[in-house]
Amino acid sequence: MLWLWIALIVAFVVIEAVTVQLVTIWFAVGSIGGLIASALNLDIWIQVLVFVAVSAITLLATRPFVKRFTGSRKEPMNADRYIGKNAIVVEPIDNIHSKGAVKIAGLEWTARTTDGTVIEKDEIVTVEAIEGAKLIVKVK
Repeated sequence: MLWLWIALIVAFVVIEAVTVQLVTIWFAVGSIGGLIASALNLDIWIQVLVFVAVSAITLLATRPFVKRFTGSRKEPMNADRYIGKNAIVVEPIDNIHSKGAVKIAGLEWTARTTDGTVIEKDEIVTVEAIEGAKLIVKVK
C-alpha cells in the first residue's frame, strides 16, 4: 500500500501542476495522511479513512480562502462610471432602425433605449446600462 499512496501523491501533484486550478491539492495532502497511516502498518480501511478525513479537513479549511484569491473577479470598465449619469441625445434614438447616439462627458456613444421608445435629438437621458459599445438609456 505504501507504493499506492506514493503514486497517488505524485498523480495528484502532477494534476495540480497541469491544471493550476487548485482542484487536487487537498487529495495530495490526504494521500500523505494515507501514506503515514500505511507506514504505521494500520489496516487498509483506516488508511482510506485517514485519506478521506485529511482531504476533507484540508478542503474545508482552505477552500474559502483559496476561492477568495482565485475566484473570477469582475473588472469594472472606466465606462461604468457613466451608469446613472445624464447624457444628451445628438442623433435621434430608434431601436427599430438601429440608430441613435448620445454625448456624455465630451464623448459620443451609440445608444439604444431600454423600452424601445423613440427619443428625439437634444433630449436629456439617463444611462441605465452598457452593452458592448452601446449605452442603454431612458428618458430622464
